[in-house]
Amino acid sequence: MGTLAHDNENVHSEEYVSLGLKESSIGNSGNPQVLSLFSTLLERAVQKNERILEATKMKDDITIFHGSRAPSLSICQYIDRIFKYSSCSPSCFVIAHIYVDRFVQRTNMFLTSLNIHRVIITSVMVAAKFIDDAFFNNAYYARVGGVSTAELNKLEMKFLFGLDFELHVTLQTFKRYCSRLAKEAIDVLQIERSSQACGVKKSWQNKDDSTYAPTIAR
Repeated sequence: MGTLAHDNENVHSEEYVSLGLKESSIGNSGNPQVLSLFSTLLERAVQKNERILEATKMKDDITIFHGSRAPSLSICQYIDRIFKYSSCSPSCFVIAHIYVDRFVQRTNMFLTSLNIHRVIITSVMVAAKFIDDAFFNNAYYARVGGVSTAELNKLEMKFLFGLDFELHVTLQTFKRYCSRLAKEAIDVLQIERSSQACGVKKSWQNKDDSTYAPTIAR
């Protein structure tokens, strides 16, 4: 599979390894760190936007990406699911991050709990098609994402037009986003250490995602 992380082995190699963007850096201990960092940034954006909408009493514009209710899977669980079943390269999630930022900037859409999952599955699929040597078709991604093929086809076209079909990502842009994610990793580690120092204990809930059950509300 193709990945921009391999285009220059000597540039930001430590960041690439820490994010799990190199095949040699992905061990048996778990998913590449880029997944959790990407989900953290998206969760933060959703929380911020929903606070703004609530505080200002603004009415969110309903788009094709909106569902009637938030899906049962969290953003982190959803991203892990996509990675597990799509087998796309970890670099796809950096590219998807870039695409999401471009899409939001150009469409002025607020990322919320009602639209974020559809944005994620669409952006990752488009990224995989653009940078990976091999990828699954829309029907397969639709099953993974919990939407119909017809719906994902429409989401893809809306997303591409929102990007003005600007899919190319320069190495400089890729490195900049990797640095941003790496900085997020440092911030998260500092928070975790502070929590441990204060005696705060966190618990994580694992859900079974072994089947292709629908995950997105209609």
